[in-house]
Amino acid sequence: MTESNQQKKNTGLVVKLALIVIGMFGFGFALVPLYDVFCDITGVNAKVGVEAATAQDYAIDPNREITLEFVTSVNGNTPLRFAAEIAKMKVIPGKSYRVNFSAENLADHGMIGQAIPSITPGLATKYLKKTECFCFSQQEFKAGEKKIMPVQFVIDPELSEKYKSVTLSYTFFDVTADKYRNN
Repeated sequence: MTESNQQKKNTGLVVKLALIVIGMFGFGFALVPLYDVFCDITGVNAKVGVEAATAQDYAIDPNREITLEFVTSVNGNTPLRFAAEIAKMKVIPGKSYRVNFSAENLADHGMIGQAIPSITPGLATKYLKKTECFCFSQQEFKAGEKKIMPVQFVIDPELSEKYKSVTLSYTFFDVTADKYRNN
C-alpha cells in the first residue's frame, strides 16, 4: 500500500470520527428538550406548581373516593422535626379539604426553610389543586419554634377514575445560607 493511499484512509477515518463526535455533541444538546417532551407525554417527573390555584367550585362526585397519603421528610442535616397531622385520608373529588403539618426547629438558632412538594403518580399533579400551602413561601423559624402549617386543597374530579390513590410528599430544605447569600 502506498503512502498516499494510507494517508487517504487515515484522513477518511479522522473525518468519520469527527462527524461521530459532532453527532454525539448535538445529541447531547437534544436530550434535554427530548426528555421534557417525554416527561410531558408520560407524566414522569411532573413539575408541581408552587403557586396557589384559584379557588373554584367543582362538581362533587360523592360516589368516588381517592386515598390521599401524606409523606414528609427533611433534607440532609436540616434541623427540623416535620410531620403531617394524619398519614392518609379519603377524599371526594371536587370537595375542598384542609390538613395541617407541623414543623419544629430543633436548632438553637433561627433558620429559614423551604418545603418542596411532589405528587405521585406524576399524571395526578395537575389535578391536585392547592389554594393554600406553606410550600408557596419560605418559612422562618426562631430557635426552638414550632409551627402548624395548613394546606387547603381539592382534587379536580377530572382526574381519571383509574387513580385510587395519590401521594403528596414534602421535603423541607434549610435555605438559611441561600437567603443571606442572595441579599
